Parts: sequence; structure tokens; C-alpha cells
Amino acid sequence: MTEAIEALKRAGNIAAINDLIPYARAVGLEAITDDRGLVTVLRFREGNIGNNLIRAIHGGVIGALLEQAAILHLIEQTEITVVPKIVNLSVDYLRPCLAADTFARGRVIKQGRRIANVRAEAWQADPERPVAAAHAHFLIG
Repeated sequence: MTEAIEALKRAGNIAAINDLIPYARAVGLEAITDDRGLVTVLRFREGNIGNNLIRAIHGGVIGALLEQAAILHLIEQTEITVVPKIVNLSVDYLRPCLAADTFARGRVIKQGRRIANVRAEAWQADPERPVAAAHAHFLIG
């Protein structure tokens, strides 16, 4: 898998790296590019609903979206060629994430020799109104 990730990264195909991760396919995570760069998208699926009363997406799925966005951005923005190992992930749930596509973007805050620190935010209709945000540390060395 390391060789595949390295080749896909050299080709600039982050979407294909995303597709190598079975959980991403299971919950509907995709990697796309917009005018500001890489965006990780959680496509709406009925199976991701956690609260049927207000039709909100399950918090664990939102956490997975944020983790995936952080991983993909770390791979894209640094020299690493392996899927980094998560050390910890802290998620702030800010608003209900209702039954619609959800988008996330990551930003590498600091990269050391062994640990990288990444911030990710998720939104639905408006990036200025995030539904959740995460701070993650990854083992990269």
C-alpha cells in the first residue's frame, strides 16, 4: 500500500488515495478539489443518520470525516508517503449536522520530525458556519 500511496501522491491523485481506505467508501467519503484546494466530502446517506428526530448525522461519522480530512491534507501538504497513525483527535461539535452533504478542509498547523498537528473544520451550506472542528496529532516518523 505504501508504494501505491507514494505513486498516487506523485501523480497528485489524492482522491485515489482516499479510495484505498475501505471505511471511506463505507460511509461515503470523497476527496475533491475546489478553488481553495482539497476538500473532503461526506456524501449524505440514510445510514449515517444518528438522530432520527432531527435527521442529524451521527457524531462518529462527523469525527471520521474530520479525521479523514486531516489525514488527506497531511498527505497532500507534506512529504510523507504513508497513511499517518492517529495519536489523538479532539472534536468540537458546534451545530447539528443535518441530512445533507458535509464538507471538511484540513490545515497542517505544525509538522515535526515525528508528530504533525492538524486542524480540520466541517461545514454544510456555509464554510463560515462550521458544524464541527477537530484538532489532531499524527505520528509521521
